Amino acid sequence: MTKNTRLTLAVAAALVLLIAGLLTVTRRDEPSPATQASGAVDAAVLVRDDSHRLSTAADGKVTLVEFLDFECESCAAAYPAIKQIVAAYQDRITFVVRYFPIPSHPNAELAARAAQAAANQGRFPDMYAQLFENQTSWSHNNDPQTEVFLGYARTLGMDMARFQRDLDDPATAARVAKDRTDGRAAGVTGTPTFFLNSRQLTQVRTQDDLVAAIDIALAG
Repeated sequence: MTKNTRLTLAVAAALVLLIAGLLTVTRRDEPSPATQASGAVDAAVLVRDDSHRLSTAADGKVTLVEFLDFECESCAAAYPAIKQIVAAYQDRITFVVRYFPIPSHPNAELAARAAQAAANQGRFPDMYAQLFENQTSWSHNNDPQTEVFLGYARTLGMDMARFQRDLDDPATAARVAKDRTDGRAAGVTGTPTFFLNSRQLTQVRTQDDLVAAIDIALAG
């Protein structure tokens, strides 16, 4: 990565990837079933064939996985930095998004289903952006935000009949639940939780820390 790119990342508005311990999550006292003796998590649990990728590295050398909740304020705080990192590294890293809606967030599961319904039309990245960039307008509302999410789909020019059908389809809820099950197997207890090459990142505090970890993985 060039010095200018590093500088751009460093001075960006979303410089701080962590707010009040953004990447620090409660860890299980006992290893999860997916955790290997080396401390790495089974890659097959972290990345499935149908997992959503915002970038893909042809060499497969570096994979960054985020388990997220679209209603999580810390995930939204991390979003600008992640967006910049994905753009800066482009095809040098594979960035994978996994759903992990938190039960206490009233519209988190519905938002994940909206993202999956969009994914069924090849528009996951667009809905991912809509949900985070507009989070303050729909989050932490006890009423279902279905109409809001339908509005995002409409703005994106999606097939609305199909989107509505997929949003309500039990298969969509099952797809979201599968991600959450994988997250629990990997030891995820909060969001956002990041894994770099199958190892959970627990010591990074800023965007620069995450960039440094990626650079080390690329150089290794």
